[in-house]
Amino acid sequence: MNVRLSLIVTSLLGTVVLAACGRKSSAASVTIDTPANGDTVRGSAVHITLTARGVELAPAAEERPGTAHHHLFLDVETGPLDRAIPAGVTGIIHLGRAQTEFHWDSVAPGPHRIIAVLGDFKHVPLVPLATDTAHFVVQPR
Repeated sequence: MNVRLSLIVTSLLGTVVLAACGRKSSAASVTIDTPANGDTVRGSAVHITLTARGVELAPAAEERPGTAHHHLFLDVETGPLDRAIPAGVTGIIHLGRAQTEFHWDSVAPGPHRIIAVLGDFKHVPLVPLATDTAHFVVQPR
């Protein structure tokens, strides 16, 4: 086997091993598309759109290693990112059906921060972290 082919095979094997581990993903990233950092949102409803790259989005219920789904944190800290993201906490939303959009109703006027985190089917953030943050302001209509 020539050196170039050997390097390609080694790289592919490394990718397969990382995917088989479930949480490991060196290329995963998430972007908060809207609201963009610095945006002003009119009214109390905030529509959030997200883009994930480098990882397949899948519903958490499928329990498939190598996949992820979005988690949103509105004006709350993420807490430890080496453990499962808690459910039932005000300000934390699990988009566990692999959604890429969320409509947050009744957001108070003023400055806000949203953090997006990609997590595996167990709701544990990917390693390395795939996260994005946007600051925005809500103004009444």
